[in-house]
Amino acid sequence: MTHRLGLATAALLSLLISMLISPAPAHAAVGLRVSGTRIVEANGNAFVMRGVSHAHTWYTGQTGSFADIKALRANTVRVVLSGGRWPANGTSDVANVVSLCRQNRLICVLENHDTTGYGEQSGAYSLDQAVDYWSSVKSALTGAEDFIVVNIGNEPIGNNNASSWTAATTGAIGRMRALGFQHLLMVDAPNWGQDWQFTMRDNAQTVAAADPQHNTVFSIHMYGVFDTAAEINAYLNAFQSAGLPLVIGEFGHNHSDGDPDEDTIMAQAQSRGLGYIGWSWSGNGGGVEYLDMVTNFDAASLTSWGQRIFNGANGIAATSREATFFGGGTPDTTAPTTPGTPSASGVTATGATLTWTASTDAGGSGLAGYDVYREQGSTDTLLGQSVTPSIALTGLSPATRYEVYVRARDGAGNQSGTSATTAFTTTSGGGGGCTATGSVQSQWGGGYVVQATVTNTGTAPVTGWTVTFTLPSGHTIAGSWNATLTTSGQTVTARNAGYNGNLGAGGSTGFGFQVTRPGGTATVSSYTCAAT
Repeated sequence: MTHRLGLATAALLSLLISMLISPAPAHAAVGLRVSGTRIVEANGNAFVMRGVSHAHTWYTGQTGSFADIKALRANTVRVVLSGGRWPANGTSDVANVVSLCRQNRLICVLENHDTTGYGEQSGAYSLDQAVDYWSSVKSALTGAEDFIVVNIGNEPIGNNNASSWTAATTGAIGRMRALGFQHLLMVDAPNWGQDWQFTMRDNAQTVAAADPQHNTVFSIHMYGVFDTAAEINAYLNAFQSAGLPLVIGEFGHNHSDGDPDEDTIMAQAQSRGLGYIGWSWSGNGGGVEYLDMVTNFDAASLTSWGQRIFNGANGIAATSREATFFGGGTPDTTAPTTPGTPSASGVTATGATLTWTASTDAGGSGLAGYDVYREQGSTDTLLGQSVTPSIALTGLSPATRYEVYVRARDGAGNQSGTSATTAFTTTSGGGGGCTATGSVQSQWGGGYVVQATVTNTGTAPVTGWTVTFTLPSGHTIAGSWNATLTTSGQTVTARNAGYNGNLGAGGSTGFGFQVTRPGGTATVSSYTCAAT
């Protein structure tokens, strides 16, 4: 969000298409870090951001705002900084901000605002210049990794040449790590943060893999582009289903480019255990003064937007939990409620669709998803996982009875009780043939990414496929998308996801995976495919 200028008018939205991608596994990191789709503290406790942005660079005298924001129950504040496009914040000022964050027991997301609208707005800085700024103030940040997040550049590219975001962002992350930054990094989307062309969504895997610490969280800004529940849910689904970490790094209740659906944004963030940071505390200009949460930095004078985000449904006061790093937070030990009895439909020889009544989570870490099991006596089989109260099961055996149940889990790993069971029997039949090929999309000394294509070579439709391949010695799977992968020794079996198993004659689909390896050795070269 710019301080004195409204953002560029959003272009017409394309239809949101969820694309499943997957990150590399989390590696050891200092302080706050990524673990799957979550942000966790050094002790492993899940941390969910509930906060607001504060325009510090224009109002450096308003240091009392940190205490005021904390008093309204926020656990996070996103602090606007500048390296020179606006009044510059030097090392001593940044060190004071870090001190204020610690004093007020706030996780602070420090963002460089200079990059806002680069390529479209005059005077904007590149992400490379943003890294230069972080390098200049690094001494103020070192040692604060437990409570400081570095948001490399705010809304780093406008609506011009959004495709350049991927290379610019991976380059910035690489430079930050080479400079010795151990912090959790946050990267904003292009298109003034709103990603309406889906550049960040579709290239997030590449960016995640570029961080040698695998400690980068993605930030989407939700304004007029996100004015319906369908658009919000589709975007959040794409990241959550892919296992990529995402926060709603900015949003408002209104904007010049449209009317964002703040009720859905906040409700979905709470139910999914995603962080959100509203824009902004006070001091807005350029026609968006209605985004002030308090009048003239007076915490006793909440605006209607301030009342909504702090005290409304799914608001900060009701859902914020202080980071345990500060000694006052309480880990989430409350399990989600038990999901409803699943109902089976669309039963075929190799698949079925299950739906159930959703669980709720009151522990603070948010509902993370559901696990679907087949009851088989002493050892029940996990059939699949879903972030929504439904799943399309695939890879089942024809003419077989299945008795299934569901358990919910939250962001802290607590599991609900088991639902009642439902039984169904798959039909007999199936058949067809398929081939699979793979292409290395990118590689580096310690790993590579493969995109595989599965094609139905038969004359009749197939309802599922299974691809097997062998990893070279010392290679391991680091992540996958659009398929479920299991390993036995060096043999990997990839089964279709719920949405890409049905292929007409001649039809094709794809899946991908990432591999870690000893430096610079061979890649996977051959694949075997079987269809049902």
